[in-house]
Parts: sequence; C-alpha cells; structure tokens
Amino acid sequence: MKQFPNLRRALLAMVFNTAIALGITAFGEHDLASNLVYSQCIGLSIWGLIDVGQYLFIASYKAQWRRLFWLVPLGVALGYLAGTTMAGVLLAQPVYGYWIDQPRKALGYFLVSLAAGGVLTYFYMSRVQLAMAREEMARTQAQAEAAQRQAAESQLMLLQSQLEPHMLFNTLANMRALISHNPEQAQQMLDHLVAYLRATLGSSRTTLQPLKTEFARLRDYLELMAIRMGQRLNFTLDLPPELADVAVPALLLQPLVENAIRHGLEPKVEGGTITVQAHLDEHLLVLDVKDTGVGLPPEGSTPGFGLAQVRERLSTLYGPQGTIEFIADGAYHTWVRVSFPVKQP
Repeated sequence: MKQFPNLRRALLAMVFNTAIALGITAFGEHDLASNLVYSQCIGLSIWGLIDVGQYLFIASYKAQWRRLFWLVPLGVALGYLAGTTMAGVLLAQPVYGYWIDQPRKALGYFLVSLAAGGVLTYFYMSRVQLAMAREEMARTQAQAEAAQRQAAESQLMLLQSQLEPHMLFNTLANMRALISHNPEQAQQMLDHLVAYLRATLGSSRTTLQPLKTEFARLRDYLELMAIRMGQRLNFTLDLPPELADVAVPALLLQPLVENAIRHGLEPKVEGGTITVQAHLDEHLLVLDVKDTGVGLPPEGSTPGFGLAQVRERLSTLYGPQGTIEFIADGAYHTWVRVSFPVKQP
C-alpha cells in the first residue's frame, strides 16, 4: 500500500489550501492573492514533507502507523517554515517579519497549519486503511474459496476410494465366475474394467474434464454393470456432439448413476433402464440422470454421501448457479437434474 506522492493527492491538497486562503481572507486583513500564495506554499510544503516522510519511514501502515505521531508535527513545522520562506521570496516580503510584528497571529496560523496537516493525513490514512481492509477481505475470501476447493477435491478422492473398491470387488467376483463358462464375456468385462480404471486414474489428476470423457467413463461403468445384471439393466447415453468438449467437474455423474443402480434398479426384480442426457438451457449445461427403478427415497431421509458430495462440489465451483434437483415424472421413478454455467476447456 505504500505509494509515492502523486498528482491526484497534490491537487486535493491544493483545493484544501485554497479553501483555507478563502477563509483567512474572509476573516483576516490581507488580500486574497497574498493569502493564496502563502496558503499554497505552506500547505504544499507540509503535504510534500508528510507524504514523502510516510513513503520513506512507514513501510507498513499496519505495523508502523504510530510513527505518524511524530512525523505529522515534524512535517508541519518544517513545511510551515519552508512554505513561509518560499511565499516571502515570491511576494518580496520579509520572511519572518510576521513572527516579530504579530507573533500571536503567526502562532495561530501555525496551529491552523498543524490542524490542516493532521486532517489531510487522517483523510489519506483512512483511505489507505480502507483499501488495506478491502485487500485483506479479498485475500481472506480467496483463502476460504481455496480451502473449500481443497475440501471438495479431498471429498472427491474419498468418494473415489469408496466407489472403486465396491465396484472392483464385485466385478472381479463376476469375472471369476465367467472365466470358466463364458471366457468371451469375461474378456469383455476385463476390457471395460481396464478402460474404466484408466479413466478414473486420469480423472483423479484434474478438476475439470470434457463431457465426452465423463460419458465414456459412464459407458464403461454401465457396460460392466450390464454384464453383472444381464437383461435387468438397459441404459442410454445421449450426448449431443456440440457438447462433447464442454468442461465439467470430473466424476460428477458417477455417484448419480451408481445411486440409480444400487438404490433404484438392483432392488427391483425386473430391473429397469437408466438414461443420461445432456443439453443446453441458454447459458446453463443441464445433465439428467433418469431411471425406472423403485423410486425416490422417503421424503426427509438423509441424502447419501455421493449426492451430498455432488451438491457441495457444485456449490463450491459455481455458487448458487450450480444446482441439483429431483424431478417428478410419470415415466421415470427417479429423475435427477444437475445444472451449472457452461465452461469451455
């Protein structure tokens, strides 16, 4: 916040000096021109010394603001003497004759100068403190946002650590059973598992990724689940080509799709269908995850970790513009809609 004296502050000081000259002329005995010369010379000298003194001797207002208690009086005294000398020379008048002829008035003008110097310094100091407070607030807000992002990413890692072993162990168990009587299907399952784990590893290294990568990851996951569940699981992934490269938070849809299978389709004897769709609504990207499973959990129940984590990540990244909602529709027992502003990669 330390700044060298600038033209704008000098102009403000000149305006203040002019006001003092007008006041002295209105209640004094000298003409406006003389008062204006003295006021400007004295005022600018005081302002310059105080401002330069702050620049030289106050490196941090937060830690060294008490130095103003000696800097301001010293700057006023030296500035008054320098300004009086300068004005006397400019007007061809005795420099210190006024102190000899009318010492009380001279002392009064000195006190006025001291008060004016203190007022100007307080004015500038208040502005500096306000700017410092704003910077501190912005820094604190930035740190809080960084902490929120870090917490969200930590939760993402925790979510991955919970999702992957659950899916991995079940998949490996199914592969073991398939190897003996259906090696071809076991090979397909292994291929999807490798692609899924490779995509998961890539997602763990980034915050945002193209929507096509998110959908490809979902396809591998759903193909694995389709082998496990057989004809009980059908799925549709609808991604318009123009949205393929839109940047989205990594691993955003995975918890929603897993919830749809675990809590919607698996408990249902005949299974059902999962549909994942993407479209634009003006400036918002809308992602829908629908299933024909057993339906929504009872009203008032606590949302699972996955849904809570998706909601918090949306809030952290997009604020109130990032939303997740449940929609009632006769054709689908559960319809989850996620929307947030479009971000290009």
